[in-house]
Amino acid sequence: MDLIDSKYISLVSARLQKFKRVKSDLYNFRCPLCGDSQRNKNKARGYLYAVKSNTNFKCHNCGASMSLNNLLKKLDTSLHGRYTMEKYKNGLTGKNFVADEPEFVFEKPKFTQTIVLPLCSEVEVARTYLQQRKIDPTQFYFAENFAEFVRSFPDVVHTHMGEESRIIIPLYYQKNLVGFQGRSLGPNKVKYITVMLQDEAPKIYGFDTIDTKLPVYVVEGPFDSTFIDNSVALCGSDGNLHCLEGSDLVLVYDNEPRNREIVSRISRCISAGKSVVIWPRDIVEKDINDMILAGINVKSVIESNTHSGLEAKVKFTEWKKV
Repeated sequence: MDLIDSKYISLVSARLQKFKRVKSDLYNFRCPLCGDSQRNKNKARGYLYAVKSNTNFKCHNCGASMSLNNLLKKLDTSLHGRYTMEKYKNGLTGKNFVADEPEFVFEKPKFTQTIVLPLCSEVEVARTYLQQRKIDPTQFYFAENFAEFVRSFPDVVHTHMGEESRIIIPLYYQKNLVGFQGRSLGPNKVKYITVMLQDEAPKIYGFDTIDTKLPVYVVEGPFDSTFIDNSVALCGSDGNLHCLEGSDLVLVYDNEPRNREIVSRISRCISAGKSVVIWPRDIVEKDINDMILAGINVKSVIESNTHSGLEAKVKFTEWKKV
């Protein structure tokens, strides 16, 4: 790695989160293009490394791959101009300097909106609330004043939002923040408030963290989804699963056999040929979080009680109580 590349890596490093020098020709940091992991702020999967006389960038999260030159062009046009001029003055052009090499094709995130709030793990009241429910507090944010937080998004048409504190559940789609839910910590007439930043985006929590090549479990709440691998949660009765068409879906509704709405939804899913979980009679807890707190191996129960077709109809008839 030449001295000019090292110099400009040092200059741009202040803009790269979790930046560190691994060795003389290898640097690691959070990818500035995709933002890296939204759940784990300590994950850093962006790398700068030497390839012959050039320096390349690679992100092992979004797949972005390009030269240092093109990375600087995306991050800071002024710094990029100085870099190319210095390379030119030192004769490091032509075949020894890749100015605009082909890049791997990937859908670039837009990042028009971000959440600037502390994680629940950093706020005692929120951390305690989630830990008591065995929920990872690093996956969610905390807003001391929910109405004020909503007003920080100028394009959102907000009505009468409460001034109370809420846990913020981010909704991402194709690496973009498309909305969020505010979840009350205590008794409240409105437990969840959903705010969409992009009206056409799906109201789904966890979409950007799943592998659609594997079975995808669809549960009722974001908190419940944190206990089930490769799962998403519908955030609102008008949520839809169009973005998951073609995936092997397993619908996991709450264990409420007397709830007419849930019974109706399960019935429609079975009629549509979908796989559903029919909870066994010896489980009395209503949702996944309650089952976890009761010491139940939820993963095992789900795997052994997933049904479809005629078998699902028989199990469903035995389960429902309306």
